[in-house]
Amino acid sequence: MSTSLERYTDRFEQYADRHPRIVDVAVVLALMGCAALGSNLTLPGADPPDQDRTAIVLMGVSCLALLRYRTHPRTAVVVTAICTVIVIALGYLLTPLLLGPVMAALYWLATLSDRRTTRVFGFTSMVALMVASAVSDSMDSLSLVLRTIGPFFWLLLPLAAGTMTRLRRAYLASVQARAEHAERTREEEARLRVTEERMRIARDLHDVVAHHLALANAQAGTAAHLALTSPQQTKQILTDLTGTTSSALRELKATLGLLRRNDDPASASLEPSPGLARLPELVSACASAGLAVTVTTTGEPRPLSPGVDLTAFRIVQEALTNVTKHAAADSAHVRLAYSGSRLLITVSNDGPDTTGTNDAAPSRGFGLMGMRERAHTIGGELRAGPRPEGGFEVATALPLQPSAPATAAAAKDVPAGGEES
Repeated sequence: MSTSLERYTDRFEQYADRHPRIVDVAVVLALMGCAALGSNLTLPGADPPDQDRTAIVLMGVSCLALLRYRTHPRTAVVVTAICTVIVIALGYLLTPLLLGPVMAALYWLATLSDRRTTRVFGFTSMVALMVASAVSDSMDSLSLVLRTIGPFFWLLLPLAAGTMTRLRRAYLASVQARAEHAERTREEEARLRVTEERMRIARDLHDVVAHHLALANAQAGTAAHLALTSPQQTKQILTDLTGTTSSALRELKATLGLLRRNDDPASASLEPSPGLARLPELVSACASAGLAVTVTTTGEPRPLSPGVDLTAFRIVQEALTNVTKHAAADSAHVRLAYSGSRLLITVSNDGPDTTGTNDAAPSRGFGLMGMRERAHTIGGELRAGPRPEGGFEVATALPLQPSAPATAAAAKDVPAGGEES
C-alpha cells in the first residue's frame, strides 16, 4: 500500500513539475469549494452568520493568495491566516473545510522553506487561529480545550506532512547526487585505468624496441667494420643479429598480444614475461654488440615475485642499453646482491661520464626516469650518477615482494616504465 501511494505521489509530482499552473489553479478551485461549503456549516441549533458575502470574499482572497505559494510561501501563509482569523471572528464555525486554504499554505511553507521559517510562521499562524477559535462566539457551547485542540491538530498535520515531503525530496536529491558523483568517479577511474594501461604498454614496447634496436644497430655497425678484415667474426655477429631481431619480434608479439587478448580460455597463451633468468641471453646479446658484461651474484638467491623479477630484468636491460648507446666503454658490470628482504642491483661501466644517461640532459631521453618509475612502482628505490673513479653507475634496491599498492599493477604482465629517445 505504501509503495503504491509513493508511486502515485511520484507521478503526481512529475505531472505538477510539467504543468505547474494547471495544478495550482485546480487546487485553488477545490479549496474555494471547500471554503464555501465550510462557511455554511454550523453547530446544531445555531443560526449561521448573516455576512455570507464578506466570508466568501475573504476566503476567495485567501485562496487566490495560494497562486503565489511557489515564489512567496510566507506571504501566502500570512494572507490565508489573516483571512481565516477574520472569518472566525465574524462567527463562522471553525471546521477543517474552512481551514483548507491555510492548511494548504502551511503544507507548502513546510515543503519549500527551511525549518526555522516553518517554525516561526507555522506556529504563529497556529497560535493566532487557536486564539480566534477560543474567543469565537460560534462555539460557546464547547469547552475551551475542544475549541483549541481541534485547530492545533488540524494545523499541525500539514506542517508535519510538508516537513516529511521536504526531507524526502532532500533525501532523493542526495541519493541522485551521490549516484551522479559515483558515475563521474567511475568514469574518471575508468579513464585513468585506460591511460595507465596505455602507458604501461607503450613503455613496455619502448623497452623491447629500444633495447633490441640498440643492440642490432651496434651489431650491424661492428659487422660492417669487420667485414673485410675478419669475415668469420662478421658471420658470427650477423648470426647473433638474426637472434636479436628474432627475440625482438617475439617480445613485440607478446606485448601486442595483450591488446588483442580476450577472455576466451581457448585463446593461445602469451609468452611469459622476461625475468632475471634471461640475463645470460641479455649478456650474450650485448657481447655480440661489442660490450663485455660480467654478472656477479652475492647472497643466497631467493625466488622473486613476477612483478619484481620483470622490473629487475627491465632495469638491467635499460642500463645496459644506455651503456651500449651512450657510454664510450667496452665493458659493464652487473652485481646482484640478495640482502635481507631486498635485492640490490648495480650496473656500472668504466667509460667516461656521458650526458646520454644523465638526468642533466633530458632531451637525450628518459631512460633514468623510466627506471625510477619501475622501481617506485613496486616500492623500490633507484639512484644513478657518475662514479668517483670514473664511469657511470645505476643502483636500485627492490623488495623481494612488491608493496601492497603495487601488487595490483605488478599482477599485470605489462609494468610501468620510462621512455628514451
